[in-house]
Amino acid sequence: MLSMPRNRYFLSLVFILFGVFSTRAQDKKENSIKTGDTKLEIKEYINHHVLDSYDFDLLSYTKADKSKVYVGIPLPIILWDEGLVVFLSSNFNHGESLAQFGEKYYKLYHGKIYKTDSSGKISYDTKQHILNKAPLDFSITKGVASIIFVSIIMFVLFTNLANSYKKNGMIAKGLGRFFEPIVLYVRDEIAIPNIGIKYYKRYMSYLLTLFFFIWFCNMIGLTPLGLNVTGNIAVTFCLALLTFIITNVSGKKEYWKHIFWAPGVPLPMKFLLAPIELLGVLIKPFSLMIRLYANISAGHIVMMTLISMIFIFRNWAGSSMSFMLAFFISIIEILVALLQAYIFTILSALYFGFAVEEHDQ
Repeated sequence: MLSMPRNRYFLSLVFILFGVFSTRAQDKKENSIKTGDTKLEIKEYINHHVLDSYDFDLLSYTKADKSKVYVGIPLPIILWDEGLVVFLSSNFNHGESLAQFGEKYYKLYHGKIYKTDSSGKISYDTKQHILNKAPLDFSITKGVASIIFVSIIMFVLFTNLANSYKKNGMIAKGLGRFFEPIVLYVRDEIAIPNIGIKYYKRYMSYLLTLFFFIWFCNMIGLTPLGLNVTGNIAVTFCLALLTFIITNVSGKKEYWKHIFWAPGVPLPMKFLLAPIELLGVLIKPFSLMIRLYANISAGHIVMMTLISMIFIFRNWAGSSMSFMLAFFISIIEILVALLQAYIFTILSALYFGFAVEEHDQ
């Protein structure tokens, strides 16, 4: 069932990329295509796709007068520069124009907003550090917008599921029937076996939120909108930090005793194991952060690279092979989206189980 809408998203992405690259290629001579210009352009487009930005960029085309037109959804820019500054990201025209707010001018430069004069000049010091002032940035980027969107979906979905339990005698109805088995799976196969029947309930809200948030973010990342929420290391850092805090706040006396004064080992070994165990406390959330970030980012890069090879080969054999490989990888990415949510959740539950486990004295 998941592959049918995914196929539509995949075809949409191919058509969008085809429109982007074909319209750009129309303005170049054939011999320029044989150079590294196309490859460089593809590399820049992939980098733009995996990074966060201030708008949802769908496609672009060049008009007869050589002016570039971008098609997308602008997002609000919110700055604090001796007062609140609010305008739409479309004022930047993808970094080609200055945004004016009163007598202030702002420029989007290498993905960051700087304050400039009316000329838009960016100044550097002798060490090539930018001297222009960067105002405090509270803008709604496409990553932030995606997080808000997923949060709203989860709130509405599970509020309706809880209400259906109350109204129908603990029987889910509607869309809740699809998600109820998944909720029960997280409880019976992740929380209870790893945390224990005595303490699992106190962690269920977090584990369910963690699982569905990562899963939904990964799934919307497969759409042609260029979303890469869990491929942003800042997002995975915050998720891992929450697991780290909950684990160590929940840690019982036995948990900390096994870290700083491991029982059942010779006295000299206790001093040797203590720093190693303490280092492990930090390594566990770090591995959570890197694993999710690396897997999702790699998937996006591989997908975009395979699709872009269609415009490098520019023949039926090479382009068809690239299309088939990209289609195959897109199916795998659906499984990866769910698998990464499962791995992050089960490891978090395992760490919680270590913290509250009651060891034999």
